[in-house]
Amino acid sequence: MNFKQKAVMFLATGCFIGNISFAPGTFGSILGLPLCFLLSKTDLPVAVLLAVLFIFFAILISQEAEKLLGEKDPGAIVVDEIAGIVVTLTGLPFNLFFAAAGFIIFRILDIFKPYPIRLLEKHLSGGAGIVLDDVAAGILSNLVLRAILLMNS
Repeated sequence: MNFKQKAVMFLATGCFIGNISFAPGTFGSILGLPLCFLLSKTDLPVAVLLAVLFIFFAILISQEAEKLLGEKDPGAIVVDEIAGIVVTLTGLPFNLFFAAAGFIIFRILDIFKPYPIRLLEKHLSGGAGIVLDDVAAGILSNLVLRAILLMNS
């Protein structure tokens, strides 16, 4: 593997966290929490712009990593889970409750993939197929968290 390929794999696997033999997606989601904390310290338009840029970056990296690994949506790629947890928590207060609730809700939706998440996974391929189902799970998770926030205010 050349340097570019190693860099792609380093980024796609979340600093090689995706190579953990059990629950790599869960560990990838945990890895995204510090990024969520940093985004919570910015204005909402900046946070949304950075989240969108990260999603675009994740799609490109996932596309290349999938080619290198030679399999469809390999579990070692966790940059999609990082993107998903970022979407889950963008624009919400970053505290223990929202970080934990967002993490749990996102992981449940990402694992079980209810409609329309599974539809995206089935009909998209490459980097977009890897990342956008996690983004959809993140959007749904964000909406659930916003509903909780509204009910408690």
